Amino acid sequence: MPDISLNAVANLGYADCRFLTPVYPGDTLSATSEVIGLRELSNGKAGIVYVRSTGVNQRQETVIDYVRWVMVRKGKAGAPTADAVVPELPEKVAASHLTAPANINFGKFDCALSGSPHLWEDYQEGEKIDHVDGVTIEEAEHMMATRLYQNTAKVHFNQYIQKEADAGRRLIYGGHVISLARALSFNGLANGVKIAAINAGRHVSPTYAGHTVFAWSEILEKAEIPGRRDVGALRARLIATKDQPAGAFPGPVGEGYDPSVILDLDYWLLMPRR
Repeated sequence: MPDISLNAVANLGYADCRFLTPVYPGDTLSATSEVIGLRELSNGKAGIVYVRSTGVNQRQETVIDYVRWVMVRKGKAGAPTADAVVPELPEKVAASHLTAPANINFGKFDCALSGSPHLWEDYQEGEKIDHVDGVTIEEAEHMMATRLYQNTAKVHFNQYIQKEADAGRRLIYGGHVISLARALSFNGLANGVKIAAINAGRHVSPTYAGHTVFAWSEILEKAEIPGRRDVGALRARLIATKDQPAGAFPGPVGEGYDPSVILDLDYWLLMPRR
């Protein structure tokens, strides 16, 4: 959304994200956003903007509804601002609000074709999974992904501006980091067929070209989907790291994070049942 992200310094986090109506090739999507909170940073140069965004298809059916917060530069540093308004957000999307595609019967899921025998019943709360593989990010693929998703934030495209930033480099698009972490998670969660909701998410630290991304997951909860016996939900916490294999499961440390952590994503994943 160019009107939110054009002058953004960073996309910081997500909450209360629900994927509702399935999207298919040929659908036409549009989105609207409502500013629901504002908070100035102590340096007086930027602030946090909280927005709720809703995406609909050509039939005006809601396909996604979520909150995110973005750090945005101020037009004039030090200019006075209104009192801070920080919205109250739920800790998670309630399992009773999760939905599975009505036109798909996951009881016919073929584990031989997916390459993994593990289904919903095989995972336990508290279980940690090292997704093992690592993927190095290059400038070309990052720029392609950023253009594909029509992200217009200058921090990703404009090296002329970014050479004055602390790192002196273009920042890797956070959506690309999420996509890489989710792709890595299939080594261990291969039969996770659909993300039903994102409870919370945080881009913990910046990522740049040349970093190698690793990931691990922890199963936080298991839940049944109302009215469905063919599919269940796993609440998973996905942690992505840079230049640090995830076998030691680096994550939160006190009120901060291990220096290698770049993403902390809490989400509901649908998985076929036996």
